[in-house]
Amino acid sequence: MDINFFLKGLIIGFSIAAPVGPIGVLCIRRTLDRGLTSGLVSGLGAATADAIYGCIAGLGLTFVSNLLIRQQLWLHLIGGTFLCYLGIKTFVSPPAQQAAQSRGKSLVSAYASTFFLTLTNPMTILSFTAIFAGLGIASTRGNYVSAMILVMGVFSGSTFWWMLLAGGIGLFRRKFTLSQLQWINRISGVMITIFGLFALV
Repeated sequence: MDINFFLKGLIIGFSIAAPVGPIGVLCIRRTLDRGLTSGLVSGLGAATADAIYGCIAGLGLTFVSNLLIRQQLWLHLIGGTFLCYLGIKTFVSPPAQQAAQSRGKSLVSAYASTFFLTLTNPMTILSFTAIFAGLGIASTRGNYVSAMILVMGVFSGSTFWWMLLAGGIGLFRRKFTLSQLQWINRISGVMITIFGLFALV
């Protein structure tokens, strides 16, 4: 196993996941409202989508990446509308007085929603392609073993960030009062809706 490719993928996955955008806000809110498991599973959905985009960039699947970029208008419309829906739902939802028990259905929903939202951002593929070229690892094209090692690193790096975020938020959950959680819901709802409107505009 080429450790250099894995380490580079680790750095890429972490650096792309770390900026707090709509997925980060959603992950924080779910950790506070539903508990650590829901936050981690939400992050795992985003990490899976990052790994798919990393795979497309690493294997040089230009047909797929060009198709995504050509359809970015529709992807932004769908993703933006879904974000607005989640934002409004978050804003009006009362805070849970204790972390909800994470059931299979709710975990699948948490995973699927962040996976879908991350996939509907086609600019991510451009970010991966640019970073791969900048780090001089575009040479993985045609080298499937190296590309897969790189993708494993991307997934691991992204997952590591979501573990840090959800774990850190989970530690402080009990220190929030019900009133503070209500304000967090409202602020999160507004932020997610703004991200959605931005995607639509």
